[in-house]
Amino acid sequence: MNTKTDQNINVGVDTGKSQLDIYIRPLDIYFTVSNDGKGIREAIIKLKKFNPVRIVIEATGRLEFNFIVACAKADLPFVVANPIHVKRFAGAIGQRAKTDKLDAKLIAHYGEAIQPNLSALKPETMQAMSDLVTRRNQLLTMQTMEKNRLNIMPKYMARTNKPILTAFKN
Repeated sequence: MNTKTDQNINVGVDTGKSQLDIYIRPLDIYFTVSNDGKGIREAIIKLKKFNPVRIVIEATGRLEFNFIVACAKADLPFVVANPIHVKRFAGAIGQRAKTDKLDAKLIAHYGEAIQPNLSALKPETMQAMSDLVTRRNQLLTMQTMEKNRLNIMPKYMARTNKPILTAFKN
């Protein structure tokens, strides 16, 4: 069965910790796979058959990373969308209901209507540097929180903060 069409196929992917909800527009095809190596391979095989013009997935703090790497390796066009843009699009079209299927359908609709520019993977060294900067910022935020707690907690509680602050300093 040849599933390639002359239509502009846009795919929306709603990412969760354990699963990916995938909607193919305008064909009205919906399916779910596990968000692990096996499920991602299954999704890539299925999506390649439709020759999509773009696969849109929201940035979700790295839950989407393995999927976009798989898309890049399979030469599938992908977009890592800013969730705020997708949310504003939902508001503009009056979509308030929220389920995984509706989110995937909305993301595909966003891809079709807005046609965001395709994304590309960062080179490994740049990704590693970006990850390190992100982690450093997280640690600095936690350190600031602990310092602020130290100033407002009773003195007898300070001994619980000091080892943590020492660890951050080291």
